[in-house]
Amino acid sequence: MMKDPKSMRIVFMGTPEFAVASLSVLVQHEYQVVGVITAPDKPAGRGQQVQMSAVKQFALAHNILVLQPEKLKDPDFLQALKNLNADLQIVVAFRMLPEVVWKMPPLGTFNLHGSLLPKYRGAAPINRAIMNGETETGVTTFFLRQEIDTGAIIFRETIPIDPDETAGELHDKMMMIGAQLVRKTVDSIAIGNVKTWDQDSLIHTDEVIPDAPKIFRDDCKINWKLQTTQIHNHVRGLSPYPAAWTTLMRGEQALQVKVYSTVIADTDSHAMIAAGKVSDDLVVQCGVGRIRITSLQPAGKKRMSAEEFLRGYKLTSSDYFI
Repeated sequence: MMKDPKSMRIVFMGTPEFAVASLSVLVQHEYQVVGVITAPDKPAGRGQQVQMSAVKQFALAHNILVLQPEKLKDPDFLQALKNLNADLQIVVAFRMLPEVVWKMPPLGTFNLHGSLLPKYRGAAPINRAIMNGETETGVTTFFLRQEIDTGAIIFRETIPIDPDETAGELHDKMMMIGAQLVRKTVDSIAIGNVKTWDQDSLIHTDEVIPDAPKIFRDDCKINWKLQTTQIHNHVRGLSPYPAAWTTLMRGEQALQVKVYSTVIADTDSHAMIAAGKVSDDLVVQCGVGRIRITSLQPAGKKRMSAEEFLRGYKLTSSDYFI
């Protein structure tokens, strides 16, 4: 077992900005990152210009070898990966790895996940935790095994969720805390000071563990029949991306709107007004209580405040959200 963490040969796997923070910490502290595996370049944006992943951009700027396999079982990729002779592989916000990849290095492959595992296994742990009204979450490092997000836990660190915190704000906070946890994990593996926990040992009998499946468009639609706190959590859990949405009905005209932030007006009114009915100051009747929309984006327009929206869209007593 090695004693100096910086003598290890490390391969890093990741794609978005969330992963860059962890890679940056390793590079800044002079760990030996011998290669980066990231997603292939792809068209993005209105002009569909081919763009590199955030991880690739960082790696190239620091003269680190980059591999971008279309298929992780491709023989040429597997040989190139083997040639890197890694002692350890680190995965942060990447795709599911085949066994032939995660079993390759002698010290194993570990992943950084954005939840307190075993809670919120899956693709959208940050969003789902807020949408479900959790008051805390965390980051976890664990050794990979075949079933996704189920491997033996190395470290966990708890992170509080503020009542009005958005997924974007929690993402940024978690990204930095997670990067330090990655470094701590590397150091512990290097010196052989790792004690792991089986995830099943953290699950109480009959406990229902919430999961974090990928979010699709239909998951983002606001259900105005819910109570205010549920709707507020739904909106902030999807803000700024992919964003909650609803449809404003103005007579026969339907205007799709993304909603980025809300403020609870009251939590217990049971008015005779139908859920979704909106007043001229963007206060919406919910199933229980009322909620004020404070930031939104009408289809084809830029994101704007409620005040900006109301200057361009004069609401009437017959307007409502569905």
